[in-house]
Amino acid sequence: MTRKKNAPAETMALESDSYWFEARQPLVCLVFLTPLLLIYELGVLSMGGSQPELIRNGADYWMRNWLSQLGLTQTFLLPCLIVGTLLVWHLCCKHPWKVSAETLIGMFAESLLFAFCLIVLGQVQDLVFQQLPSPVMMFIERESASRVVSFVGAGVYEEVMFRLLLLPICYLLFRAMLLQPRWSAVLAIISTSLIFSFAHYIGAAGDQFSVFSFTFRTVAGLFFAGLFFLRGFGITVGAHATYDIIVGVMMLETTA
Repeated sequence: MTRKKNAPAETMALESDSYWFEARQPLVCLVFLTPLLLIYELGVLSMGGSQPELIRNGADYWMRNWLSQLGLTQTFLLPCLIVGTLLVWHLCCKHPWKVSAETLIGMFAESLLFAFCLIVLGQVQDLVFQQLPSPVMMFIERESASRVVSFVGAGVYEEVMFRLLLLPICYLLFRAMLLQPRWSAVLAIISTSLIFSFAHYIGAAGDQFSVFSFTFRTVAGLFFAGLFFLRGFGITVGAHATYDIIVGVMMLETTA
C-alpha cells in the first residue's frame, strides 16, 4: 500500500526531471535565448550607429515605441523586462533553479528540427500555389549582415509579442466571453496567427503584400503557436530564429 501512495509523488518527480518538462521551464528558456538576445542587441548597437531603429525588428520597434510613450526610453529596458518576466514566471511556478547542458543541446536540436519542418511546409505550399491558374510570385531580396541580426531579433521579439503576450491576452478575452477553454485556445491561436501575418505588411518598412506570403505567414503563426503550447517558449524562439536565418540567408525566400 505504501508504494501505491507514493506513486503519484514519484511520477511528478520523474516528470520534473525529464527533458520534456525541463525544456518548457522559464529559466531554461531564458538561458537558451540569452545568446540570441545578446547577438541581436549588440548587433543593433554596433551596426545601427545613430539610427538603430533601421535594423530593429518590427515587433521590437513597436514595443519600444509603446514604452517610449510612457516615458521609458532606456535602451536595454525591453530585454530586461523579458528577462524579468521569465524569472518571475519561473519563481511563481516554483520550478527548480537548475539548467542542464543536455537540455539546452536538446532544445537546439528541436529548434533545427522544427525549423526544417516549417521549411517543408513552405515548399509544399509553394507546390500548391504553382498549380493555381494565376500563381503569385514571391518578392526576393538578398540579405545583408544587418538583416541577419534582424532575423535573430524576429525570433525573440516576435515570439515575445505574439505568443508570450498576445496569445494569453486573446485567450483570456475569449474566456471572458464565456467560451469553453478549448474553443478559447483555438480562437486565440487563429486570431493571433492572422495578426502575426498582417503585421509583416504594416508601415513603410513592411513587406510587399502577396497572397502566398500572407498565407504562409498565417500557417507559420499557427505552427509557432502550436509549438508554444506543446514545447514552450524557448524552443519556439529557437525554431523561429533558425528558420528565418536558414531561409532568409541560404534560400533567399520569404521569412516568417
